[in-house]
Amino acid sequence: MMFNTPNILGLFRILIAPLMLWFLIDRDNHFFVGIHSSWLDYMAGLLFVIASATDFFDGYIARSWNQITKLGAIIDPLADKMLMLAGFLGLMMLDRANIWAVYIILTREFFITGLRVMAVAEGKDVSASLMGKIKTFFQIFAIGFLIMNWSGEDFYYAGEIFLWIAVFMTLYSGYEYIRDYAKGK
Repeated sequence: MMFNTPNILGLFRILIAPLMLWFLIDRDNHFFVGIHSSWLDYMAGLLFVIASATDFFDGYIARSWNQITKLGAIIDPLADKMLMLAGFLGLMMLDRANIWAVYIILTREFFITGLRVMAVAEGKDVSASLMGKIKTFFQIFAIGFLIMNWSGEDFYYAGEIFLWIAVFMTLYSGYEYIRDYAKGK
């Protein structure tokens, strides 16, 4: 079944990503006149939390209910990348995320996505590794924290720290994918 629950959740995440980006970057839009920027952060944060939750549930449901499909194998990583791209680009445009951290994360994501496409073409398993899931958790945590834009110096530095932890985890999980691909796994 092409449009099962996990695939619908993935498509929902694809639709949420640009909406979240809109709340982050289009703050001068006439639609938002009279709305304080903190409320736009709250809306973007709420959308991000909802989309991130669907990432967990679509995978859980697909595995638990045996609803893994080829379409889902395409939609899920695409939705993940669109959500992370929207979050990181929006934060970068708001000057809340370090441009080098975003560049490193996005470069790794595009490179590993290409590597995974090659692996699929060769008939290799490209399931997300434990480190890949940990990397995603840290990226989600960093984006969510930075979207909320809590005031105070401690919160600013905490957001930067979480972002750089996400960078480290992203690079390490990328290394694992490259290592496993080179070994023929």
